[in-house]
Amino acid sequence: MKHLHLPAAILLTFLMAIQLPLGAIANAATDQTEEIRREQTESRQKDQIKELREGEQIQNLKREQQLNQTQRQLDQLKQNRTAEPQLQKQPQLNQTQQELDKLKNDQQIERIQKELQLDRIQREQNPARRQEQIRDLQRQQQMDLLRDQLRKNQIQQDLDRLRNQQLNQP
Repeated sequence: MKHLHLPAAILLTFLMAIQLPLGAIANAATDQTEEIRREQTESRQKDQIKELREGEQIQNLKREQQLNQTQRQLDQLKQNRTAEPQLQKQPQLNQTQQELDKLKNDQQIERIQKELQLDRIQREQNPARRQEQIRDLQRQQQMDLLRDQLRKNQIQQDLDRLRNQQLNQP
């Protein structure tokens, strides 16, 4: 009978001995899984920040092109004034130039602020807060794009009105 209990005791001792390492292995696997998830989240967020930067750069280039085109149109209107009736339009041209200059300055300030905001987001340690900040910045970029387009369209309308006045002068 003792022989029957001895193999069972050995088996029980063996199982008890490997249970502790199996538990440790399970905990280590859980820790590794969590670490992989954290790394994946961080990697995804870094990619999102990179995409935000690239999108912002593209939008900045588009804005710059639009502003340059508007500036050329305004310069052309200024050059086209040759007669006395055109002198009446000078204040309107100057006002439009001021509006365009203000838009350029505002966009420069926004560019710097966005870059600083992206840097802050990148340094954020809490992944949930970082993701929230990324979403907020994406919304802000959309609102800024619409606002800038509206302002640019208003300036373009002023230019078109001035151009039409210039063409309709006797």
